[in-house]
Amino acid sequence: MLHDKSIICFGGEDWWYHHPHSKNHLMRRFARAGNKVIFVNSISMGLASVKSKDLVPRIARKLKSYAKLARTTEEGITVVSPAVIPFFGSRAATIANRRLLTAQIAGLARRRGLSRPILWIAIPTAIEVVGRLNESLVIYHVSDKYDANTMDHATDPAFIRRLHERAIEAADLIFYSSRKLLAEATRGLERSHLLEQAVDFDHWAKISRGDVRIAAKVEQIPRPRIGYFGAIEPWLVDQELIRQAAQERPDWNWIFVGNKSRGLEIESLPNVHFLPPVSYQDLPNYAAGFDVCVLPWNTDVTFTSYGSAIKVREYLASGKPVVIAPLPEYESMSEVLRIGRSRDQFLELVAEALREEGTALAQGRQDAVRDGTWDARAEWVSDLIEQALREKVESGS
Repeated sequence: MLHDKSIICFGGEDWWYHHPHSKNHLMRRFARAGNKVIFVNSISMGLASVKSKDLVPRIARKLKSYAKLARTTEEGITVVSPAVIPFFGSRAATIANRRLLTAQIAGLARRRGLSRPILWIAIPTAIEVVGRLNESLVIYHVSDKYDANTMDHATDPAFIRRLHERAIEAADLIFYSSRKLLAEATRGLERSHLLEQAVDFDHWAKISRGDVRIAAKVEQIPRPRIGYFGAIEPWLVDQELIRQAAQERPDWNWIFVGNKSRGLEIESLPNVHFLPPVSYQDLPNYAAGFDVCVLPWNTDVTFTSYGSAIKVREYLASGKPVVIAPLPEYESMSEVLRIGRSRDQFLELVAEALREEGTALAQGRQDAVRDGTWDARAEWVSDLIEQALREKVESGS
């Protein structure tokens, strides 16, 4: 495992998000191994349009993040929300943000004793700090189809694309979070790797052992319970699917656990229940009460189709039956997943999952992800980083 190194990670999400993302999982392990880590909360790719219903909620969330200033996690990671100008695309904003970020993060790194850091960027707008933090290595973690995300900000997709291309050129190592993202890459392939999502296997497998008490908020909802946890957005959730299910299967209860930035049309349905986000530590208590775990995403949305949801592996580790919308990332796991390629088929597969008996299928689901842990991913990434650092020393760059 990588050790005695300095790492500065610019995340595409905030550290405090209730459902840990891949950078969170990896940085925790690097810190535990004796590395100094600074995690920079998302500097965003711009504000939503002034006409967007997401504008005020996004500003409110970011202000809460600013209020935390620089915090230290139990692993010793310094988490910071730097001040930036939330507009991108103009020369003036680019120069201002470059100076703001460099001054804030470089100063923090000095105070925390970081030197020659490995710079890990997981958001294209962080390209402006490359070459300005005396970094020893640049890693670009491509975890989304950034220029397809027109829901969260009003920045020109072409501008985001140019930032992405600059990051590809600057990176010593490039990690792609999904097969579809990697398959469409055309540059830097010799430096590119598929960094699959992973799972805290023991954290989720305890559900199958009966070691988890079902959360009271779930237990009071009648069965059968069809459950989902994670981000809940109007464009992400297939609301037509849920409406169809409510009409055709009124006895099923759908449970959504997670952050809801704004209202959904399906909230008024009597058998659809929205529960607030809970801590990662407590999330198995909620999933333990699901009869079927689902990923009812609208994969007709381009941005969504590139997804590699961590929760799919967490569902599998629980042993529960899993029904998902068709995502290219999970086609290779179709033997242990039920993949609904239409709304009708999705509901048929949920019905089939509710009839499932025995433990053989549950065992197969767990076996499929048992060895794909975040510890294993961190070891693999560490080896690649060490190799890249050696090559830079040998080449004199």
